[in-house]
Amino acid sequence: MPLSLIRFNLIDPSLNSESLSLRYQAMLEMAEFVDKNSFFMATFEEHHGADNAWSPTPLINAATVLARTTNLSASISALLLPLHDPIRVAEDIAVIDLMSGGRLTVILGLGYRPSEYQLLGKDWGNRGKLMDEAVQTLLNAWTGEPFEYRGETHQITPSPVTKPHPFIMIGGTSKVAARRAARFGLPLSPAAHLPELEAYYYEQCELNGTQGFCAMPDQETKMTFVAEDPDKAWAELGQFFLNEASKYASWQTSDISSAVHSHATNPNELRKEGIYQVVTPSEAVQLERIVHHPLCGGMPVDKAWESLQLYADALAD
Repeated sequence: MPLSLIRFNLIDPSLNSESLSLRYQAMLEMAEFVDKNSFFMATFEEHHGADNAWSPTPLINAATVLARTTNLSASISALLLPLHDPIRVAEDIAVIDLMSGGRLTVILGLGYRPSEYQLLGKDWGNRGKLMDEAVQTLLNAWTGEPFEYRGETHQITPSPVTKPHPFIMIGGTSKVAARRAARFGLPLSPAAHLPELEAYYYEQCELNGTQGFCAMPDQETKMTFVAEDPDKAWAELGQFFLNEASKYASWQTSDISSAVHSHATNPNELRKEGIYQVVTPSEAVQLERIVHHPLCGGMPVDKAWESLQLYADALAD
């Protein structure tokens, strides 16, 4: 049986509020469904000011899904930490950790879009310092003990149930990110398969006297949709896959590495790249790992449910 994950980023290029409402409600219903059908994790993302409604609220999304499920874990990849007040993030994550019994994982990211920093009133040029200060604040807050913050002593409650703190990782594909993760004694989660960065991270852990691990993606990362007839599905839904891929690619700069960075300009090119795949139910259950992306790119909710149901039925056979 594959290790099954479901991805939610709630894109809807129509920006229609009624359509978006149905999509967010579907996320909750789908989470309940996959919780009963052997899925391991739901993943969430964060972007701001996106013209396709890419969801800006991963902590809220994760909390609502965890509240509707019993076994499903949630992972945020990534929470753009410098864009937030670190005390509020510490409180929110602690409460979600308490409510879910420790089922939340958060990858802390720096972000790569200056427009998001401008929108939220944060200094793009100072982002590294903001990140370091925020990570340290989270770790201090979660001890439940008094600590110095902005010239005063504070104690943050409630404390999370996961000890010594909720499961967090440092995201990034740069040596700076690797050094940051090693310095804080936290795992590193690169967004691409970069063995040289993994080796550098472990070197930095040794230099800092810390221990950690690198949660590096495989050489190939695929977003998966399930259909009885993949050719027909690509003809009907390929544009929705392209909606997501092209928007994400438009945000990438030459210094950013990502396992899901597409260069396609049309659905046929996207299919050949292999980042997005449509497989039959029998093919899906033969995979070692599947990132099921049923609401990809604003596709119709009924089509998303068809994909999920086909996969669940195949798992049950």
